[in-house]
Amino acid sequence: MEYLGYFLSFLVGISLGLVGSGGSILMIPILVYLMQIPAHIATTYSLFIVGVSSLIGSYQGIKSKILEYKIVLYFGIPSIIFIFLMRKYVMPILPDNVIIFLGIIITKNNLIMLVFSVVMIFASFSMIKIKLPEKLETEKKINLKNIFFKGILVGILSGFVGVGGGFLIIPTLVFSAKLEMKKAVATSLAIISFNALIGFVGSLGNVNMDWLFLSRFTFFAVVGILVGIYLSKKISNEHLKPAFGWFILIIGIYIMIQETILSSFIH
Repeated sequence: MEYLGYFLSFLVGISLGLVGSGGSILMIPILVYLMQIPAHIATTYSLFIVGVSSLIGSYQGIKSKILEYKIVLYFGIPSIIFIFLMRKYVMPILPDNVIIFLGIIITKNNLIMLVFSVVMIFASFSMIKIKLPEKLETEKKINLKNIFFKGILVGILSGFVGVGGGFLIIPTLVFSAKLEMKKAVATSLAIISFNALIGFVGSLGNVNMDWLFLSRFTFFAVVGILVGIYLSKKISNEHLKPAFGWFILIIGIYIMIQETILSSFIH
């Protein structure tokens, strides 16, 4: 199962390189359901794996001169602050049994995965329905205030469920920041790398780390993102995103069923 996990980590990297999102959305189910790692630990591992992979991917954007530094700052700074606060101060104080009512127990891990499944389903809709404007209206003023507040939202969400937030970042960069798709992907990877790595730092001390396991998964994800970036030059991101969205939708529904009907929350 561990070798299968490495292969799937490689595929996660490819998805990041191709569409600039989806890394944590795929990595967390792999760690939780395949590798049997508790959700609160899996989210921390995911932040490191996706953060390092995205950092490598964003370097490619710098080399190609398609990374928008101003957008990285306006979106990245608020999201970094809030993801750090969530991982450092909010997540550790959540009790193991978050809700106990009429014999039904919703654990911390159940809640994380439930919220995560909802995030996946909404993410899939944004990927399936996203329709790029035929001509980006670059002459219009970019709404930096809107970008700033969306950065806060991504930080809060990323901190709770351990995602980089690429599925929210990409539509924001395309429609609010008026970036063409390839620039949006490169900029998204830079923001994801900062979000994920700062979130990971915020979790240090709260989780026992298996560094050998983590380094192996990270290695295959890094190789995958390099392959994904290479393939992105030959495959249209716009055509790939809807197909990826349907895949994410199926996984999200499966996780929701797993955490409700199969687990039943009853102990």
